[in-house]
Amino acid sequence: YSAKMQGTVADHPDFDAGSDAEALYDAMKGFGSDKEAILELIASRSNAQRQEIRAAYKSQFGKDLIDDLKYELTGKFERLIVGLMRPPAYHDAKEIKDAIKGAGTDEKCLIEILASRTNEQIHNLVAAYKDAYDRDLEEDVIGDTSGHFKKMLVVLLQGTREEDDVVSEDLVEQDAQDLYDAGEAQWGTDEAKFIMLLGNRSVTHLQLVFDEYQKIAEKSIEDSIKSELSGDFETLMLAVVQCIRSKPMFFARRLYKSMKGLGTADNTLIRIMVCRSEIDMLDIRECFRLRYEKSLYNMIQDDTSGDYKRTLLKLCGGDDDIAGEFFPEAAQIAYKMWEISAMTKVQLRGTVRPYQNFDPASDAQALRKAMKGFGTDEDTIIDIVANRSNAQRQEIRQTFKSLLGRDLMADLKSELSKNLERLILGLMMSPAEFDAKMMKKAMEGAGTDEHALIEILVTRNNQEIQEMCSAYQNAYKKSLEDAIASETSGHFKRILISLAQGTREEDPADMARALEDAQELADACNADSGDLEDRFMSILCTRSFPHLRRVFQEFVRCSNKDIEQIIKKEMSGDIKNAMFAIVRSVKNQPSYFADRLYKAMKGLGTDDRALIRIMVSRSEIDLFNIRKEFKETHDASLHEFIQVETFVVSCVLLLIHTACICACVTGAIGH
Repeated sequence: YSAKMQGTVADHPDFDAGSDAEALYDAMKGFGSDKEAILELIASRSNAQRQEIRAAYKSQFGKDLIDDLKYELTGKFERLIVGLMRPPAYHDAKEIKDAIKGAGTDEKCLIEILASRTNEQIHNLVAAYKDAYDRDLEEDVIGDTSGHFKKMLVVLLQGTREEDDVVSEDLVEQDAQDLYDAGEAQWGTDEAKFIMLLGNRSVTHLQLVFDEYQKIAEKSIEDSIKSELSGDFETLMLAVVQCIRSKPMFFARRLYKSMKGLGTADNTLIRIMVCRSEIDMLDIRECFRLRYEKSLYNMIQDDTSGDYKRTLLKLCGGDDDIAGEFFPEAAQIAYKMWEISAMTKVQLRGTVRPYQNFDPASDAQALRKAMKGFGTDEDTIIDIVANRSNAQRQEIRQTFKSLLGRDLMADLKSELSKNLERLILGLMMSPAEFDAKMMKKAMEGAGTDEHALIEILVTRNNQEIQEMCSAYQNAYKKSLEDAIASETSGHFKRILISLAQGTREEDPADMARALEDAQELADACNADSGDLEDRFMSILCTRSFPHLRRVFQEFVRCSNKDIEQIIKKEMSGDIKNAMFAIVRSVKNQPSYFADRLYKAMKGLGTDDRALIRIMVSRSEIDLFNIRKEFKETHDASLHEFIQVETFVVSCVLLLIHTACICACVTGAIGH
């Protein structure tokens, strides 16, 4: 399998360098250039053939083809075409030169190239750099970086990673134990050990070391790196680990980030599409399809335009949203992803904690004072509410009533406006009251907000669901189940009602039963009986999350498909969204919430209700983890996103950044 060509660009069959050179010359002759002809020709020749064209161009016309292309083309399109024309090692050399010249260094570019290249590619890069710039790459990197980050880059620049596939069991265990001892097992981290092992051992060996490490530490090596290291060194070591696990998945992630952050990172997009088009673009597309909700092809289509887009799509080669089965490698990666998800013990952390010197009476007095007289002192209200835990806020409500004979909620409602009112009242309710209110809001008025119903019912545990049901009955004198039944219909209604029972199993995974469940799901996919939704529902809505992780893992083995692909392909509308949400939550719930937050801010206008709902309901549970997942997926912090996307709810920032709540308060309101 690995010997097969996994690129999308190969040698052109009836190649004639002379006539190609002439065609390019003609395309650039006269006034304006024929960009379509240029991109068609260059994107359908291999790099080796492009070098022959460049040589023929020089001997026929006495000019340098790259210089002419630079003169004729502009912007991103020019960068892309010229990138395709350079030999790979020289292209890498140019990217690194650009990354370290000038004021700031582009560390991400350095990391991406040095973490992902083979020994041979590194040696060619060093030679090309010397040839093109008459400088020593290692010296330039040393001059531009520092600390452990610099040391690891220098190790990678040697291009001396072991390449034999013979693995010794004993050494695997020893290395895994050494990594554990160097980080998790002690105060402080022995970075030198990480550098030595991750920089020199063979890929096959390290893959086994990571598996062994997972058993010893009960967390993945990636999670340990995130908690033990920091800054550029952390980013570099994570990239090295990801490349060892799967280069195509590493590049799929980088491509996603290049298009999903704030604006498009075109240099990254161009670099990867140019460098991988002849190596593993097909695998990258597979990994992209496995990890994200849309194909690489569709993402490029939505995110770029013009000749630039046309060339990128040509290099991408095809749209995978139409495909079904996996390549062998992608199936292995999918299996592994579920396995890691099943074995990792995640420490959930909120961002709001109980206030140390809590005094409900003085808080109640201060809130009353902030609302008395003319104008409202919003800063004080936010400062108190955002800095107390929910249990403390309930005490304040009670004390406000006993001391002042007034209803704090009613007072806040009359003093605050719109989003700030929603946010503060949301924080003041108990979690069950808040969930009940959100369910009610999602079902009232003209349209039902199905996404909100799904998100709440899928992510709450049994106790939370049961408490929400009684809060709903209390507040609205109607059972939540009846409300759902009258607002929804069909299979979707049945899924929601099933979840609203709050009777999901809570047992650990049972491997024998997981195999049966996986086979049951696989059979349901192959049968034409039309009861796919029923059979999926009977398992996805009732089994415990730890059990479902194993079911989805074995499903890959039974069907050679990933459960998300099946749901996407075989289901539609709300049913698809509900099933998808269950799978995403089972895989990684903080990541599911991070994605919901991204969507809330990225559509047309901000979905303030979703933003407030998630921030309020997760602030004491796992908002810290959600923040981390958000940063990892979008290369920008949640903080930056909220500032760009919302002015009114800037005070939500307070909830996210506990440490600096007081400092933010004044700034947030001043936005």
